[in-house]
Amino acid sequence: MSLKKTLLGMGILFAASNTLAASISRVPSTYPNSPILQSVTLAANTEVTYLSGLLPDPVDPKAPKDQVRAVGNTEAQTRVVLRKVESILASQGLKLADVVQLRIYLVGDPALGGKLDFDGLQVAFREFFGTEQQPLKPARTTVQVAGLVLPGALIEVETVAARSQ
Repeated sequence: MSLKKTLLGMGILFAASNTLAASISRVPSTYPNSPILQSVTLAANTEVTYLSGLLPDPVDPKAPKDQVRAVGNTEAQTRVVLRKVESILASQGLKLADVVQLRIYLVGDPALGGKLDFDGLQVAFREFFGTEQQPLKPARTTVQVAGLVLPGALIEVETVAARSQ
C-alpha cells in the first residue's frame, strides 16, 4: 500500500500542488455566547501544526522525582498552559488566532471534592479566545480524566493550529 493511501486511510488529506490557496472556514456553535466553534474546515494548501499535550509547570522542576508537582486551581493552571500554547505557537510563527482545535483533559479538583472545575476552565479560556483582541475561537473537546502524568496537574491541552500557505 502506498504511503498516500495509508495516510488517506488515517484521515490525512492531500491536495494537488496546483490547487487554489487554502481557506479556513469556521462555523460558530449553536449555543449563544459559546467560546468555541461547532466546526473548522481546512481547505487545500493549509499548513497544520500539532502541539503535544501541554501541562502546567511544576513548582520546582529540580525537586526529587517523587516531589515534582503542579499547584494552583483549574483557572490558574489553564492560564499557564494557554500561555505555553501561545509561546510555542509564536516560536513557529503562529498565533492563537491560528488555533483551530483543542483537546482539553481536566482532572477533578481535590479542593472541590474531586468535581470538575469547568467554570474555572471557562474563565481563563475566555481570556485567550473570543476576545476583542483575538476574536477567533477553536473547535474544542473537554473531558474529565482520572489523572495526568504530573502530580497536581488539573489540565492538559493538545492543540492543532492551521494557516493558509
